[in-house]
Amino acid sequence: MKSFLKFITPLLVLSLSAISCSTTKKDSMSLPSLKSAYKSDFLIGTALGTSHIQERDSLANQLIITQFNAITPENIMKSEEIHPTWNKYNFDLSDQYVAYGLKNKMDVFGHTLIWHSQLSPFARRLEKDSLQLFMKEHISTVVGRYKGKIKGWDVVNEALNEDGTMRKSVFYDKLGDDFIAQAFILANQADPNAELYYNDYNIEQPNKRKGVIEIIKKLKAKGVRIDGIGIQGHWSINGLPLQDIENSIIEFSKLGMKVMFTELDITALPNPWDLVGAEVSQNFEGSEKMNPYTAGLPDSMQLKLANEYESLFKLFVKYKEDITRVTFWGVNDGHTWLNGWPIRNRTNHPLLFDRKNQPKPAYFKVMKVKDPNFDKKQLVP
Repeated sequence: MKSFLKFITPLLVLSLSAISCSTTKKDSMSLPSLKSAYKSDFLIGTALGTSHIQERDSLANQLIITQFNAITPENIMKSEEIHPTWNKYNFDLSDQYVAYGLKNKMDVFGHTLIWHSQLSPFARRLEKDSLQLFMKEHISTVVGRYKGKIKGWDVVNEALNEDGTMRKSVFYDKLGDDFIAQAFILANQADPNAELYYNDYNIEQPNKRKGVIEIIKKLKAKGVRIDGIGIQGHWSINGLPLQDIENSIIEFSKLGMKVMFTELDITALPNPWDLVGAEVSQNFEGSEKMNPYTAGLPDSMQLKLANEYESLFKLFVKYKEDITRVTFWGVNDGHTWLNGWPIRNRTNHPLLFDRKNQPKPAYFKVMKVKDPNFDKKQLVP
């Protein structure tokens, strides 16, 4: 623990060591839950992959049902998966997903209806009228099937560029920016009681935030219902944009929006764009420099990750009246898209639970936001 001692006091080392020893004597069912700790604040969610939906891993399943009270499908409801050809829908996994959530008394969310990426391949080739018909058929069929079962939908996903202008997607190119209003109208018609959201990344940043505010105002001016904004929350251990996040919560809530953090993770690894002078398109696969923690996250980095999560959740609690959900984009470190993006075959550590479903120091820091004595309660006599 030499590297750890350089960064924290011996007393904290002893405390974290004792916590580690205690949690090895507990399975995930006996570990105090995030959902209980934050029950008076907001939902605590996770993203489910196919293996989770089908309950193939009993330990991961225990962790999910114990720690979380909201679920989002990672991929199986994206249109290329659920609607691969014009007349074919694949509902097997989405039916299982919804059933899983209802069985475990969780709030179930749908992700995502209209997105330029992971789009049904045939839809990319459609002209204006056919694309409009695709939107109508897709939204009415998918949302209608789960009417009354899914609490809320990411209706439109990632429609903006970083400067807040509209992304040149197939929907924008063929239908103009009115495709957003069309999507929300169709979703409302299919399930008037489901909450409807716009979801995107980096929208805490001022320029992109302005683009979201413009979307909200345009929809409201047309009398189109939008209930909330999903800030994805893919951030880095090298510093969180806390002031920008806070400003976004304030500005979105002032417009009557429920605020959610829908895809939360904090990467522990360097990204190509972090390197001064690096060409982002360069192939870094296999680079030890870009994948330094294959044997596990060092104590110093565990503490850094824990401190970032602590700061973030303190902010969330400050605005608990405006935030309705915080969803982690993965169950544990073995189940995160960041192991394969932006560089394939890496070992990332962005979540609160490790690859063995054990709580990391970040979990304890997040729990201590609600109970300063939480770690002491976990010590084994």
